[in-house]
Amino acid sequence: MAFITLNKKKLRENYGKLDALFRSKNIEWAVVSKLLCGNKKYLEAVIDLGVTQICDSRVTNLKAIKAIKPSIETVFIKPPAKRSIQGVVEFADISFNTELQTIRLLSDAAVKMGKIHKVVIMIELGELREGVMREHLVDFYSDIFKLPGIEVIGIGTNLTCMYGVLPNHDKLIQLCIYKQLIETKFNRKIPYVSGGASVTIPLIENGLLPAGVNHFRVGETLYLGTDVYHNTTFDQMHNDVFKLYAEVIEVNEKPMVPMGELGHNLTGDVLQFDQQSASGSAHRAIVDVGLLDIEAEHFKPVEADMHIVGSSSDMTVIDLGSNKKGIKTGDLIEFKMDYMGILRIMHSKYIDKKFETEVKPYTEA
Repeated sequence: MAFITLNKKKLRENYGKLDALFRSKNIEWAVVSKLLCGNKKYLEAVIDLGVTQICDSRVTNLKAIKAIKPSIETVFIKPPAKRSIQGVVEFADISFNTELQTIRLLSDAAVKMGKIHKVVIMIELGELREGVMREHLVDFYSDIFKLPGIEVIGIGTNLTCMYGVLPNHDKLIQLCIYKQLIETKFNRKIPYVSGGASVTIPLIENGLLPAGVNHFRVGETLYLGTDVYHNTTFDQMHNDVFKLYAEVIEVNEKPMVPMGELGHNLTGDVLQFDQQSASGSAHRAIVDVGLLDIEAEHFKPVEADMHIVGSSSDMTVIDLGSNKKGIKTGDLIEFKMDYMGILRIMHSKYIDKKFETEVKPYTEA
């Protein structure tokens, strides 16, 4: 078996550090929950932190959040698909948008439900993912302000997630200027400039965040303590809120190089090996987790002398060297994961989800 754990104490401490930072700068922030894949017990742990606004990219996850605590303000953080309009209006208080036709559909649905649906308009600032082109911005807002059932509450942008375009002072100043332009042009107040994500946090610490940016959406730094801008971990934050434990199902001393003619493996690769190692051997453990659950590049054993040497669909092989720790079948090996690793594991229905306090010896697991 294999399972992932969440450490509620470390999560709370990470949350406290972030909340203190944002409060010191009068910045509102929302927790991005999409990493949790709608898991009820983990969502409850996040809600218990005292959050007031949660973002997600799946309607089903927002529905789960509303079922736990209806008063939480929910945000759908990608342009809605037309076939999802009904669910977005029903379970998201706010949505991020870039398409006029989609907002018209949101307007129609909101009017039918007797609701006011709030929207943040995303602007293209170089990442080339979602965003209205800047030369179309004035006309875009002109059309949206006419729609019933729609309240424009913000302007925002997304950076880094696809091509890795980093936020900087100049880009975010542009965002603030566009907000001022729209307010002046249409005599409307736009409360939010949502220009911040985990990658933008270092700009606060370095005094480079424009004063007009007043809203952040944060996921990775909360869960992994990550300084995404520099690919490191923030001081006094935890990068092991989540851990993966996988049970050992075989331990044997085996050669270090496969024997026989090599063809394509499961993933379509033909592997090459250093034949100078052909006479060597090492203790190898097979653990009960594989490519169906997580890719090898997204997790690694906590113990420095253990290394992943291969994976198949439902098993992973660990090089134990001389096995000084005496690893045996039934033992649990502990792994660290990056963001994509956690996301894959959380999405796997084959992996149990526990809290760190629930980890027991294998005989009781």
